[in-house]
Amino acid sequence: MTAQEIVYLDKPGPQNTAEVVRAVSKRARELGIDYIVIASTSGHTALKFQDGLQGSKCSLVCVSSHAGFAGGDKVSIDLDTKKQMENQGIQTLICSHALSGVSRSVTGRFGGVTNVEIIAHVLRLFGSDGIKVAVEVAIMAADAGLIPTDQEVVAVGGTGTGADTAVVLKAAHMNNFFDLEIREIIVKPRQRKLKAKEKIEDGR
Repeated sequence: MTAQEIVYLDKPGPQNTAEVVRAVSKRARELGIDYIVIASTSGHTALKFQDGLQGSKCSLVCVSSHAGFAGGDKVSIDLDTKKQMENQGIQTLICSHALSGVSRSVTGRFGGVTNVEIIAHVLRLFGSDGIKVAVEVAIMAADAGLIPTDQEVVAVGGTGTGADTAVVLKAAHMNNFFDLEIREIIVKPRQRKLKAKEKIEDGR
């Protein structure tokens, strides 16, 4: 039996990014992790991890939103940021989202719900969008051949922007999704996204 500390954050959101970087850096060193996969729409969160992991031998993989996610054909990482990440050894992946994809279009056009969307919503029950996103980007990175499926990696997700969740997992490819194993929760919010009333009271 192993006792391991989990960092619980008060609220989800980008204000937690620095704490997530610290927690991931500590646990990755303890476990000898070779790969960290980070959900980062603009690339800025991935760069913060690079800064916080100075001296580490971990390979960083940044998984961004697919082209057109915010409309049009635009990608969310600008060329200057992408070049900066490449110069720092961060690999970048832009592709279809594993836990939505075409299923989201089916729901949007015809209504109802698909099996993939149910999986995504169940993962959100763990406290925020972060665990769902962490699992999703791990699948996407594995499918692109950027992380292995035969060893543990750290996967980082967030709620909206920034990072508020990190897990240790053994990734799997999309066609073997149920072989994926979440082995540790490193850090996560204690609650889900704030309701509108709570946001007003919080001054947001």
